Formats: sequence, C-alpha cells, structure tokens
Amino acid sequence: MENRVPELFGSMVFHEHVMKERLPKSTYKTMCKVMQEGKRLDKEVADIVANAMKDWAVEKGATHFTHWFQPMTGITAEKHDSFIAPAGDGQIIMEFSGKELIQGEPDASSFPNGGLRATFEARGYTAWDPTSFAFIKDNTLCIPTAFYSYGGQALDKKTPLLRSMEAFNKQAMRIMRVFGDTETSRVNTTVGSEQEYFLIDKAVYLQRKDLVYCGRTLFGAKPPKGQELDDHYFGAIKPRVKAFMSDLNIELWKLGILAKTEHNEVAPAQHELAPVFTTVNIACDHNQVTMEVMKKVADKHGLVCLLHEKPFDGVNGSGKHNNWSISTDKGVNLLEPGDSPVENTRFLLFLVALIKAVDEYQDMLRISVASAGNDHRLGANEAPPAIVSMFVGEDLQEVLNSIESGAEYAGRDREMMKVGVHVLPRFFKDTTDRNRTSPFAFTGNKFEFRMLGSAVSIACPNFILNTIVAEELAQFADQLEAAENFLTAVNELIRKTVTEHKRIIFNGNNYSDEWVVEAEKRGLLNLKTTVDALPYYVTEKNIATFTKHGVLTEEEIHSRYEILAENYIKVVHIEALTMLELAKKSILPAVSAYVKELAETISFKRQISPSINCRSEEILALELSQLCADFVDKISDLKECLAKAHDIADGQKEGEYYRDAVIPAMADLRRIADKMEEEVGEKYWPFPTYAELLFSVL
Repeated sequence: MENRVPELFGSMVFHEHVMKERLPKSTYKTMCKVMQEGKRLDKEVADIVANAMKDWAVEKGATHFTHWFQPMTGITAEKHDSFIAPAGDGQIIMEFSGKELIQGEPDASSFPNGGLRATFEARGYTAWDPTSFAFIKDNTLCIPTAFYSYGGQALDKKTPLLRSMEAFNKQAMRIMRVFGDTETSRVNTTVGSEQEYFLIDKAVYLQRKDLVYCGRTLFGAKPPKGQELDDHYFGAIKPRVKAFMSDLNIELWKLGILAKTEHNEVAPAQHELAPVFTTVNIACDHNQVTMEVMKKVADKHGLVCLLHEKPFDGVNGSGKHNNWSISTDKGVNLLEPGDSPVENTRFLLFLVALIKAVDEYQDMLRISVASAGNDHRLGANEAPPAIVSMFVGEDLQEVLNSIESGAEYAGRDREMMKVGVHVLPRFFKDTTDRNRTSPFAFTGNKFEFRMLGSAVSIACPNFILNTIVAEELAQFADQLEAAENFLTAVNELIRKTVTEHKRIIFNGNNYSDEWVVEAEKRGLLNLKTTVDALPYYVTEKNIATFTKHGVLTEEEIHSRYEILAENYIKVVHIEALTMLELAKKSILPAVSAYVKELAETISFKRQISPSINCRSEEILALELSQLCADFVDKISDLKECLAKAHDIADGQKEGEYYRDAVIPAMADLRRIADKMEEEVGEKYWPFPTYAELLFSVL
C-alpha cells in the first residue's frame, strides 16, 4: 500500500495537475489567475473547464454532479443532477455546461436563515468557489460552492470565510508594504484542524436512543474504570480501530486531504486525526469532508463515529484544535521570528495585532465556538475554560516584558529591545506549548485555538479570527502609513499595544479558581454558556467591525444570532424529550421489574421460613422504590418545565429559560437514574452501560 500512496493521493480531485493536463494552455493560465486572484470566468472559458471536468469525472466513474455547499446547519448539503441529456432515437449524451458549473439554484426554504428570506423568496443560489478544487465522492462530482439567498445574503458558512480572507489579505498587504516588501502579492491565513472523535460498536450504539437522537448519552453511571490510568493516550491502537484508520486514510488521501497524524486520545474509545496545514478555506472544506468520511468508514467496520463534543460524562470531551497561522505567497510564515531586525519587527507587529484582537474581541471568539454541546465540554477534563485568554510561554513573555519596560532582554542574544536592532530567538514547540488548559496558545509559529468543539464547522472561528485581526492590522496600517519616522512609530506602536492588552495573556493554570477571580479583576469576560455569549454577537462594536470589512452585513449578523439561539433551544428541547421517553418507557419499567423480583424473592424466602434473613433485598427494594418515586417527581418537573417554555415568545429569554430551568431539571432526572443504574441488576438495565459503550471495541 505504501508504494501506492503517491498514486492514490488526489486521484479523485480535479486539481492543478489535472487541469494542466486536460485544459488548453490559455484556459489553464486563466484558471490559475482565477484561483490566485479571484478573477471571474467568462462563459466561453467556463464551458471549456466544465467539459474537461465532466470528461475526467465520467472516466472516474461519476454519473452525477452536485453543488456542494455548507448551509447554517453546520453540515454539508448537496443536490445531485446526472450528466445525461437526450440525444434523440432513445439515446443520451453526457453534458455539463459552464453555466451549470458556475451557478446552481437549490431551494433555500428549508435551510436555517434567521429571517433572511420569506417563503415567497425561497429560491437560493450556489456559486462555484474555484479556489477549492472539485472532487468525486460516491460517483458524484462535487463542486465546492457558496450559498446565498434570492436577495444576495449569505446563507452559508463558506461565504463569510471567503470574504474574511479577502479582508485579511487587504490589510496584511498594507503592513507588508509599509515594511518595504514589494514582492509579496498575497497573504493568507492557514489552518490545520486536529479532529477528535469517539469510536464505539454499532450494535451497542443502536441500543442507545440518546446517542441515536442526540449524539450524546443523557443517562449513564460512571464505570469502574475510565481514563484514570492514562493508559489509552498514545497507547497501542487496537486492530479494529487500526483497520478503520487505514481505510479512512486511503479515502481521505484519494480526496487530496493531507491526513498526517493518528493516535489514541485520553478517554477510552477516543482518537484523533490531524492534517497538514493548508489555506483556511480549503482546510474548512477538507474538515467537513473528513467528518463525513469518518462516519461512512466507521459504518463499514461495524462502528459508529461520535463527533459530539461531550458524548460521555466524566471523561474527556472531543475538541477540534484550530492551528492558525499567517503565510505569504512566497512561503514566509509571519508568526515566526526571522533572521533580520526587519523580519523580527514584522513578527512582533503581527503578534501584537493578534494579542489586541483576542483581547478586544473575546466575546466574538467565545461566540465562534458556542453550542449546546460545547457548553458541556468547556472547562472540564482538559478542555479549555470559557474565559478567553492567551498563552505565550516563558521565552516570548520575557520578550514582551522587555518591550514594555525597555529593559534588557534576558534571553539568548541579550540586547535592548528596541525595534529594528534586536535579535529574537527561534521559538520551538517544546518551549511554548506547555499549557494544555489555555484557550489560545502560541505553539512556535502559530496559535492553537483550542475552544472549538469537535462537531463545529471551522468556518465560523476562522472568519471571525481573520476579521478581527484584519481590523487591528487596518488600525496599525493607518498609523504607520502616516508616520514621519517609521522605526519610531512602529516601536511605540508595539510597546503601546503590549501595555494596553497584556491582560489577555495568562500563562498559568486556567482551571484554577484563582484564575476566575483574577480574570474578573482584569475585566475579562466569563461567558459560561452559549446563552450568555450570544447577545454579544449583535453589539454595536461587533456589527461595526464585520460590516466595515464586508464580511457580514448587519442583517446577516442578526440572522446568525437568531440561528444560533434557535439551534441551542432546539437541541436542548430534543434532549429533554429524549430523556422523558427513556425515563418513562425504559428506565421506570426496568427498575420496577427489578423491585418486583426483589419482592418476589422476599416472599419466596419467607414461605420457606420466616426466620430467613431478607434484609439485603428489603433494603434494596425500599431504596429503589423511593428512588422511583423521586424519579417520577423529576419526570413531572421536567415535563412542566418544557410546557412553560412554550409560552416564552422572546428567543433570548427562551434560551435563558432552557439554561436556568430545563437543563437543571434534566440534571436532576439524570442524577436519580444514574443512582438507580448502580443498584439495579445488570440484566434488568434497559440499555448498554458506560462500561459497554467505552470498552466495546476490542
């Protein structure tokens, strides 16, 4: 297989090499310009590209094409059309036009839109994104596209990401020019997204309605063994899991996805896949495909891939570490110190722009990872807390301290930290990435944003990151372009920014109670839940920034706020209904049956002899009977909470009610169920336990 990997890689992708082979030279050059500079394709060129793409796809076994897009559901969507067209005499030909390539018209009425379109304006449009290569999946040619409404508003996660890339490039190029760089023609943000997931046996999964309906367990007592021994992390990969990983790699490599690293994660049955860095919009497409392929490959192996942020209580949840960096079209990483004073000054300027952005837009970064599922994960079992802060490590902290104070830098190559004359050390991962509790950590030549949940689309965190850093770069460029003395101005700008925004930097234990107190003193936000965070989406400051850079209109911002709020409510509501169904139809009958057996055992023993000791059965029967009574009360409480929620018309208030009333009622119901599970005979419990779920794959 090793010898076939180069041959397999990208074999299902209409990438540059394929285009070079199949397109006329002039058309290929035009396509390169389109991909690099965002130029529009005219109809004649589009027809040539479409025909070549169709011929290639048909040779690969494709029969259909689809505009593959990313609506606000968080997953992908596709409507398939065949290539066939009637040719007369009962014959057909295979056709695909430039018009069909460039634009599609799916119905937008059933996708989340946050009030952006009325029913009589249900038509939506998909527009080809030529910067992301077309690929073949399940005998269908998939064309990556943006999705927008009849009125032109973005209805997807891809469009704001593409807009943010342009906004970032525009402002970053201004910075490159003030530093005298006339050769760089584009600056991109790059991302590598580590994907965590659980694998469990499909037969066991199908017996858990909570996993089937909600993606997470709503009941479940802790097993005798969890992750206490740390024996799963980086441990030998079990044969069944290894077979899954091998097939997964092959399928991803065919699609041009640079799957690189695989290993066991901390929790039992938990694993991770990490790709090589690539441009952010392609990274987003690749991650969406990766999640889909993971589920399909798992199914072939009799497994289920769980991507929920917290499928099991008491063990690690699953995140998606978003490794974010900045690179030029010349291959220069702008978050890495260079070999000259100018390069180091530029590194520091981009660094402090990021520090300022994270400090001023903590709220937006928290919103970018907000979901009902991620609320269960943040702040527990190695996941970062809800308080946004940055970790820079000891070496870089010393550099920033010396810049602020003007004192001698105590690290390697001691010199006064005056911009333009100092030398910075190279920063390596082993000296910078020691704090796994930090939400936003410097890891050598990139920042790792660790708050993302495993199920989230990386589009939202990255379009927000791109935009807020673009805003800070714009402010810096305004000052430096007008400066009389560039070196003096940039030196003061870096020093001033460090001084004013150092509160966001914290290199200690983010889990400690002391940090919560300290963060409050610093004026940092502690937005513990999605409901706490969402109102910040529509503040004047945030609307101004995202509209200024053309990433979102005010209307689009409000629609996204509505969609996120509605999703939170619906998710919790579905979970509550699932709990009620399991409680009434499965758990209560099971416990009652066990109590009945205990009672019959007591009765049978006493028939033999009144002197036989029945104390153990009596105690257990009494305890379970009382728990059942309490359980019925909690079922009634949860039903009543849900009934009251229907009367709340305001979306924000309804979300707050679910947070403050429904979720605590669910927790109370679970607490009793989990206690009963610990006492009920194994053969009576109605569905697989945590022990069976977490240790089902051998």
